[in-house]
Order: sequence, then C-alpha cells, then structure tokens
Amino acid sequence: MAEKKNMFPPGLVSNLQNALASRNRIPEADKAESDEPVPTASPDADAALPSKPVVLVTNGDGIESPGLTFLVQALVDEGLYDVSVCAPQLDKSLSGHSVTFGETVAVTSTHINGATAFEVSGTPADCVSLALSGALFSWLKPLLVISGIDKGPSSGNHMVYSGVVAGAREALLCGVPSISISMNWKKDESQESDFKDAVSVCLPLINAAIRDVESGAFPKGCLLNVEVPASPLKNKGFKLAKQSLWRSAPNWLAVSAKRGVNFMSNQQSLGLQLAQLGRDASAAGAARRLATQKKSLVEVESVVVAGKPEFNKVKRYFRLEFSVMDQEDPDGDLDFRAVDDGFIAVTPISLSPHIDSDPQTCASDWISTALNIPQ
Repeated sequence: MAEKKNMFPPGLVSNLQNALASRNRIPEADKAESDEPVPTASPDADAALPSKPVVLVTNGDGIESPGLTFLVQALVDEGLYDVSVCAPQLDKSLSGHSVTFGETVAVTSTHINGATAFEVSGTPADCVSLALSGALFSWLKPLLVISGIDKGPSSGNHMVYSGVVAGAREALLCGVPSISISMNWKKDESQESDFKDAVSVCLPLINAAIRDVESGAFPKGCLLNVEVPASPLKNKGFKLAKQSLWRSAPNWLAVSAKRGVNFMSNQQSLGLQLAQLGRDASAAGAARRLATQKKSLVEVESVVVAGKPEFNKVKRYFRLEFSVMDQEDPDGDLDFRAVDDGFIAVTPISLSPHIDSDPQTCASDWISTALNIPQ
C-alpha cells in the first residue's frame, strides 16, 4: 500500500512537533516556581492558630484613646486570651454605623504590648467588618468582640449615632457575640484614670461573657451595651436596663470660614448679640463689628455659565454640637436613669428590638444569672 503523502509543509510540521513536545515538559525555573505556595491575603496566614480564646477589641474614640489602651492591657494581663485590636486611626465616636464604600481604606500595624494591633483609616464598622473578613488576622473568628471603652454616653437614642455601639452591632451582624462599653464622662469631673477603673469594674462581666460563649450559654441574637457611671469605683453594681428614648439636643452653630471660631448659635437672638456688642465704645462701632462678623460667616462666589446670566453662590458654615436635655421619665430601669443613679447599666440590644423578644428575654436571664442581679 502506497504511503499517504503529507500535505503540510515540512517547516510547519516541525514547529507543531516542537510545540507539542514543549507542552509535555516544564522548564526547571517554572517548575521551581510552581512548587511555591500561593500567598494568602493575610500576612500572618502561616502562623500557628491561637491556643487561647481570641478576643477582638475595637472602639469609636480611636486607637490611641485611653479607654481602649487600658482595656487591652487588662485583657493581656489576664493571660487567658489572645488579644487582637482593629480600631479607627482617628476619633469616629459619632460615625454611627457608616462604612467606607468605593474608597481605599489604609491599614497600618501598630504596637500595643501583648496584642496584635492594626489602625484603620475608617469607621468602627469598617474595622470589625475587615477584621472578621479573614483578610487581616490569622484566626478564622474571634470568640467575642468588645467595642470600647468610649468617652461619653451611648444610651437611649445615642446608640443611633454611636460608633462604639456600631462596632459591636457589626460583629452581631457577622454572627459574633459582642459587647459595647462606654463611660459617662463628666466635663471638669472625670479623669483619664477613670477609664482604668471602668475596665476593672467591667472585667467580671467580660470574663463571664467569654466563659459562657465557650459553653454556649451566652445569649444569641443581641449585643450587650454597657454604660459605666462617671465615678466607676463608686458604682452601685450592675443593673439590667431597658433602652430609653433619651437623646441630647442638637445645636447647630454658625462658624466663621476664615477664623474657624464660633460666632452665634441658632438659640441666640439678634438682640442679645447687639447687647454684647453694645459694650463697645460706640453704637456705630458695635454696628460695624456686627456687620463684619456676619460677613465672615458667608462666602460669595460668582458663577458664570455659558448662555446664562451670572449669579452668586452663597456658602455658609455650621458645626453640630449636642447639649444635655433634662429627662423627666421616672422609670429607674431605663438605661440613662440607671447610670444617673450610679449603676452600671447593661442593656440587651437586638437587631430587631420590636420583633425579636426571645433574644431580649434570654439576655435578661443571662445577665441576671451571670452577675447575680435580681430580676
């Protein structure tokens, strides 16, 4: 039988044979590279898994705040936990549950004795979400997330604005038990050392929570919001509290764009301002000063759009402050009232407080049992 003639050019046949042969062998350099492990997202992915229960700490006041510093140091000194910290680089105490979307978040390792710590250019919710994502720490999931200890109230409707509560809430959304802690800071009364005292009075609650999370007895479906009175060591004990509707009154202040100082609030009348200015040497001088200060609160920008008449944009600047409102509700079981009465208020917060009553009941039962509080 006659041999079938190959219709392909010899050069093409040779090239095809070489290509097939090269696919069946791996160059030594490529083989060496292929044997290397694929790097993971976490820089500590090859580290040994922690042998102690992992506790993640965040806050709203920022990573350099004394409340967080004293809390982390106390947890490390206990020697029972593997302590990790992921907290905002700056003060985000009134950031609420906001997250950073569509922008890059910078994460920087920082030194806190005995803990693995990172500072984040984001919010408390960012910090907890990132920490629990698996992209930052070697562990898979912490046993407990503690957010705090922050300065100022977090009871009542302040929880809506509160960054420290948002850190704990984000953990709960991710399925991790959590506690938020704040101290009722009093201007001209409280001292930085009070945070250390606040940590010492909260440690029994924290240790009980970690113990019962491990055993499965800790309440599910809600977080615990803890508020410590202004003088922690003089507290009257823990008190199971209910979330109130208490809030501070918002007060918007008109400020100077040039000098960055307060000029007038929305609660001041023009008559009061003129009375203050009337202390000047002459009424004419006072009037000129008032007009000048008013002008410093406004920037006028001329805008020209092709085909349209010129118009002026007026820009003004305001700053939000909160002032304390007197509360008349006599119910001593409300969170703000319990703190005012000298108790450490422990308030269970559910993600759906008007729907889920079982988590609230379970949390109340646990608090009463763990802390020996009569119901």
